[in-house]
Amino acid sequence: MKEQQNTWEQVDRYTEELLIPHDEVLEAVLSNNQQAGLPAIDVSPSQGKLLQLLIQMKGAARILEIGTLGAYSTIWMARALPQEGKVVTLELDPHHAEVARQNIRVAQLEERIEVRVGDALDQLDAMKKEGVSSFDFIFIDADKPNNPHYLEWALEFAHPGTVIIGDNVIREGKVIDEHEADPRVIGVRTFLELMSKKSRISATVVQTVGVKGYDGFVLGIVN
Repeated sequence: MKEQQNTWEQVDRYTEELLIPHDEVLEAVLSNNQQAGLPAIDVSPSQGKLLQLLIQMKGAARILEIGTLGAYSTIWMARALPQEGKVVTLELDPHHAEVARQNIRVAQLEERIEVRVGDALDQLDAMKKEGVSSFDFIFIDADKPNNPHYLEWALEFAHPGTVIIGDNVIREGKVIDEHEADPRVIGVRTFLELMSKKSRISATVVQTVGVKGYDGFVLGIVN
């Protein structure tokens, strides 16, 4: 397994060097996150670029992100937006949110990104009461036990054509173990099973390997 992981990481580095130009701002964001003590669970550069490309392919102008951390993925996505585009990103931890805001200032994207702090389910309920408009692209990358609830809210804020992506749904293959007691795995299984029952969304799962190990994401489009 260690040999496989080394190969996955080397391939990621090779393709990143070829296809993803060095970016001092994004490097500074990761450095700031590390210095601030944030967990190193950001998407990889390849995954960030994938999100960016998907947003550009979709032509999205409004993005909802559930789970900000230090705004590394947020910045990747915001850069794909047109000038008038907007990202609304939700973060539970006030310290993470403050680091994210600092990073957003470094990236000079304050006008495109709104960071909302507090429990995501409470924030989503508040957004509904505020009459927040629907989103073209929704990225779910927060606490996995609440993924089923996040899916329900994603559909609440979706319109026909909205793209919904849920990250970290393979869990090193544990997703297929119906006896796994890890709440994160249970949350992911329930999330995928719920998605399969929703006639409003058509979806598939893509397994991935790389610097982040063995995992994957679910990608769906709202009918």
